[in-house]
Amino acid sequence: MKKIEIAQFGGSETLQLVDAPTPTPTGTQLLVKVAAAGVNFVDIYQRNGNPVYGMKVPYTPGMEGAGVVEAVGSDVRTIKVGDRVAWTWALGSYAEYAIVEEAKAAIVPSGLELEEVAAFMLQGITGHYLTNSTYEIKAGDIALVHAAAGGTGSLIAQLILLKGGTVIGTTSTEAKEATVRALGVQHVIRYDKEDFVAEVKKITGGRGVDVVYDGVGAKTFDQSLLCLKPRGMMVLFGAASGAVPPFEIMRLNSSGSLFLTRPTLAHYVADAAEFKGRCDAIFDLLLKGKLTVRIDKRYALGDAHKAHDDLASGKTSGKLILVP
Repeated sequence: MKKIEIAQFGGSETLQLVDAPTPTPTGTQLLVKVAAAGVNFVDIYQRNGNPVYGMKVPYTPGMEGAGVVEAVGSDVRTIKVGDRVAWTWALGSYAEYAIVEEAKAAIVPSGLELEEVAAFMLQGITGHYLTNSTYEIKAGDIALVHAAAGGTGSLIAQLILLKGGTVIGTTSTEAKEATVRALGVQHVIRYDKEDFVAEVKKITGGRGVDVVYDGVGAKTFDQSLLCLKPRGMMVLFGAASGAVPPFEIMRLNSSGSLFLTRPTLAHYVADAAEFKGRCDAIFDLLLKGKLTVRIDKRYALGDAHKAHDDLASGKTSGKLILVP
């Protein structure tokens, strides 16, 4: 089979297409023929050797995908050969065949396309935990969502609207603004030409927002704190523009007794039951047509480096997927 392998940390050139034996599942493992694999910023962080992720080379990247089960280990109990499954936070998806633990796989209901689900899993579950667990959006809440045209930002925005909240979305181009408005977001700030702090204060009548969902990181963090109402929450869930440097914690006090959290998906799908519950919830919304997933580009497996470069450029709108 073909797969992508990273033999050393570095830039996108480290993503090499190689031949490898098709693995055999054992125990509670599934062997899945991959229909599509999602491309995400976490893949870039891992490829760069960010010590937070504890990666060891060589390895096959890709935390998210969907496909059809080809074989199962002897201890698999609930999933069978021929089932359509999807997963997230399971390394090794940039391949024609992937090994996935049964506990990390969800059966895809009929009515959903595998490419659509592969493009949705990480962002969908991330959006679900951010808006239901990290900070539970309530009707009437006002949320600032950075990069609202992107794969994660667009899903967070939709989930907030479904829960009766108001979204203020930031983005950087006219085309991306149109994408965000098409989701039903009424307040869109072009941070390439507007001061988003001033605009947020104007929109909220000086009150500030209840919560900021920030996956951008270094470029937006300081100003995002200024957008919060007293006792508001800053949810820093990513670092697309780079990591936020250390800062003086008393700023949270002087800015209005603010809350700050840096969540990660792994802690919100800590067991199979929690993972399944979140999957069921987002699959139901997809089936009912209440969520929109936009696939921006599809790439051949051997073009994984192009997908990484495009994602890192900040010029994409929607999800990027690899199709083996």
